[in-house]
Amino acid sequence: MNYNCLIIDDEKDLSRMTQEYFEMFGVTCEVASSSDECLKFLKENTADIFLLDINLGNESGFALCKQLRETYDTPILFISARQSDDDVLVALNIGGDDYIKKPYTLSVLLAKVKVQLKRLEAVKQPKAAQSQDGGESFTIDPSTMSCTVEGRTVSLKSKEFSLLSCLYSHKNTIVTKETLFNEVWGDSFYSDSTLNVHIRRLREKIESDPNEPGFIKTVWGTGYILETD
Repeated sequence: MNYNCLIIDDEKDLSRMTQEYFEMFGVTCEVASSSDECLKFLKENTADIFLLDINLGNESGFALCKQLRETYDTPILFISARQSDDDVLVALNIGGDDYIKKPYTLSVLLAKVKVQLKRLEAVKQPKAAQSQDGGESFTIDPSTMSCTVEGRTVSLKSKEFSLLSCLYSHKNTIVTKETLFNEVWGDSFYSDSTLNVHIRRLREKIESDPNEPGFIKTVWGTGYILETD
């Protein structure tokens, strides 16, 4: 069976309360309180989104994230009471797509999950966008959540594809950080480090030399520009 969301958190009362709230608004949800419960669930079911706590009793949500990323490209939204920027950066660097600090407001958390679900639905659409500029091809394909750069096809994770799609929709023009936060994350409550991590990931996949990017260029103090000419 497929669920919209799997909550992996050892705070069982909070998980159940979140589950009940989500299901009131049509978001199907299941809960797991440990790594073992999560992996057992995934043997027989699927989920569109993982909500993952860092502290799982004596276990680490970071370790589980790494394990999940070996098999799944499913968006992982960390939910944690840990507040430090170091924890946020670790979470994003190992494959997390977002970081939500506890205590969270149920309505805000639901809104973030719905944004992710909407994007997942959008990337299932078969229409591809293509560019043939200066003899070089740059193609993005929502149906496979991938891009083709100079004949090389690159698979992307959900947040990476959303970020690239935003840049592509404004190609050859400067996209401010605020625009990226609003269009990709749905609000502006993120630090520059969050955006920097995702830009770096994207560059490592599509650029021949991420340190000297030819496509995604930084406009210092303003934002980024995707140059496809």
